[in-house]
Amino acid sequence: MNRLDRLTSILIQLQSKRVVTAQEIAERFSISLRTVYRDIRTLEEGGIPLSGEAGVGYSIMDGYRLPPVMFTKEEATAFLTAEKLIEKLTDESTDESYKSAMYKIKSVLRATEKDYLETLDKHIEVIDSPYVPTEKLQSGRIPVILKSISEKNILSIDYFANHSQEKTKRNVEPVGIFYMRLYWHLVAYCHLRKDYRNFRIDRISSLSRTNQSFEKEHPSLNSFIQRITKDELIHKVVMRVDKKIMKHFGDQKYYNGFVSQKELKNDIEMTFLAPSIEGFARWYMMFGDSAEIISPPELKAAIKKISIAISKKMK
Repeated sequence: MNRLDRLTSILIQLQSKRVVTAQEIAERFSISLRTVYRDIRTLEEGGIPLSGEAGVGYSIMDGYRLPPVMFTKEEATAFLTAEKLIEKLTDESTDESYKSAMYKIKSVLRATEKDYLETLDKHIEVIDSPYVPTEKLQSGRIPVILKSISEKNILSIDYFANHSQEKTKRNVEPVGIFYMRLYWHLVAYCHLRKDYRNFRIDRISSLSRTNQSFEKEHPSLNSFIQRITKDELIHKVVMRVDKKIMKHFGDQKYYNGFVSQKELKNDIEMTFLAPSIEGFARWYMMFGDSAEIISPPELKAAIKKISIAISKKMK
């Protein structure tokens, strides 16, 4: 990237948030802090009303705005791809808001870019998997949660806990949301449990903002995500499968933690990182006559236990 393009990009970055640190700019463009300081000085000499404080960052004087530059074809394509994902992975309210924003983005494109996107629109799709039943989130859930995070409002939720099959009403202090394994999750401090909890948003039957606010500064969302992924017990599974049944697996292998495979003489050796031994065992039962578990031993034991229970019921 030449210096003129970098200066323009830095200016846009400075308009993207209230305060931008020199380190953020340096990391984005892979430049030294000394180069950042020189670029900031160039912008100031060019008449951009910047204010800066050592150790804090830079900000543009409130009210100053530079009209947006034209988007490149690659940037516009990224917006279009994101639109397809948002349509499938979020609720209707968020989808509608993004579509509205896309109209504004398209309005500043040149005619050639508009034609380019219109052509591509018919050639990008996100299709739901037929193997995993999914439900669209109730409209407005994500915006309500995000607004509560921004304004520090306590949320009232009715939640169904799958592990205990229990419905409870709770007041929670929302920390953040994340998407993992086909579902949106809410991390929040739960007043009922007096601790932080991970709530699957599709299991929240009702959700509303209360008039109560919270002042507590919660840890970052990323710290919770790291703990959640670390605490999940993952089991390495290795099995050999007859090549003839591979065509019947479809996408199911991915939902059971498929990692890799290698071809043997008559079989395929597959490796999985499975989140549940019992869940994998029950999936294995569908094709067990054409496959062999190599490891772990506890998976073999789980399959035997299920098989014995089935045998007793067949008498």
